[in-house]
This record gives sequence, C-alpha cells and structure tokens, in this order.
Amino acid sequence: MIKRFLALLLLAGVGAIFTSLLLAYVPDTDLNLTAHYYAQHAASDIGAANIVTAIVITYRGLDTLGEVTVLFLASSIVGLVLSFGQKRNTIQRNLVPVGELLTTASNYLAPIIMLLGVYVFVNGHLTPGGGFQGGAIIASSMLLLLLTDPFKQFSHALISTLESFSGIAYVALGLIGLLLAGSFLDSRILPNGVLGELISAGVIPLIYSLIGLKVGAEFTSMLASLSETEDL
Repeated sequence: MIKRFLALLLLAGVGAIFTSLLLAYVPDTDLNLTAHYYAQHAASDIGAANIVTAIVITYRGLDTLGEVTVLFLASSIVGLVLSFGQKRNTIQRNLVPVGELLTTASNYLAPIIMLLGVYVFVNGHLTPGGGFQGGAIIASSMLLLLLTDPFKQFSHALISTLESFSGIAYVALGLIGLLLAGSFLDSRILPNGVLGELISAGVIPLIYSLIGLKVGAEFTSMLASLSETEDL
C-alpha cells in the first residue's frame, strides 16, 4: 500500500513538473543565431540542398562520429554476449516450415530494398534521408532473408571487413577535412559543385555512403548473431 502511494505521489510530482513546463512554454517566433546561420549559409557554404545533411555531416561532424561509435559499440557488445550462447543446430533446417509467399516475396523484394537503401544514402544531400536511414533499410532486407530462412548463414568475415573499411575510411575523410579545410569532416575538400546535382556538396555523398555501409553492416551483424543463437 505504501509503495503504491509513493508511486502515485511520484507520478503526480512528475505530472506537475511537465504541466508547469507546458503552461510556461512560449514558442520561438524567430530562429536563434546558430539556426539562422545554418538556414542562410548552408547551401552556399556546403552546397547541400538538404540543410539537415549539411548540419549533421559538416557543422556537427563530431556528433555524427559519436553516433556511429555508439552503434559500433552496441554491435560489438551484442556479438560478444551472444558468442557465449549456444549455437543453433543447422541439422534441423528442414524442420522449419517456410511459406511459399514469404519465400517468393523475399526473392523479389530483398534486392529492391537494398537498392532503395543505396538510393537513400547516395541522395542524402539532396533529399530527406542519409547514411543511417539507408543503412537501416539495407539491414531490413537482411532481416527479410532471415525471416524466410532462419538458418541462413552470413559471412561474418565479409561483414566485419566492410564495417572496418567503412569506419576507417570515414575517420580518414574526417582527418583529411581537418588538415585541408580546417575542420573535422569538412566536405569542402572537394568542390561543392552545382546545388541540386547528384555530384555536389563536396565529399558529403561519399561520407554518407560510408556511413550507410557501416550502419548496414553493423545492423546485419547483430541480426546474424541473434539468428545463430539458440532460443532467441
């Protein structure tokens, strides 16, 4: 009874705090100085039609590096923990029923989904999307294949190589930007090109491609590790 009363009291306190914040909230009518600079100068400085891309990749490149690092650590921890688990017995492959509809759909949809993921991160500087979104889409095609065949084996060596190469190349581009353009992941180590063209925004398309490959490889690694562990 006392625990319930304390829980209700805590909820009431939290609700009162959020209510006061909501009642006192006054939306900004003008952009702050930083946001105003981004809106006015992102296209001319970076050459990216998608301002969010210019902010994420160049202006706040170190934040993006931190996000990629966190995802890499999560993938590594999942793989490490599941490596101590009991592996599935692949002899039981024929005992797993797979529907014809799912099999046929995966054969047609998996390549299309992967192509969509590539399109999303290659065009991230022009349209909404980018490396994280494209990588997640690519990993979803791997998930579809695993749903069709839970015993499907992916090459961990290939996934690890792709992930490592993407990460090293990503950091290398960041350091080159620091040396040649004055800031980490500065996209202006290559010409900005024509605004709105596919080959534009400096090195951003290449950076987003590396992020997409790395994110896709990390998610795929986690999915493969989960599928190969028994009772998961």
